[in-house]
Amino acid sequence: MSNAEVVNIDRSWTVTKVVALVVAILSAGYMAPWAVAAIRDVRHWSVFWVNLLLGWTIIGWVIALVMALRAQRQIVVVR
Repeated sequence: MSNAEVVNIDRSWTVTKVVALVVAILSAGYMAPWAVAAIRDVRHWSVFWVNLLLGWTIIGWVIALVMALRAQRQIVVVR
């Protein structure tokens, strides 16, 4: 019996795996203002577009977050 081992030819480096994990986490953080707006039931489509188009700048991301955290529109319902 020989000690043969089967290994993947396309084996990636550990650094590649770490970088992939960091990019995945940052991608989720990139769209966080839109997720907050959707959960809070504010006008989330405007937050989505600002975040998608301008979120790559720090200022655009902060603006999208402020839009997501603004006061919710409410109405009075008389029953």
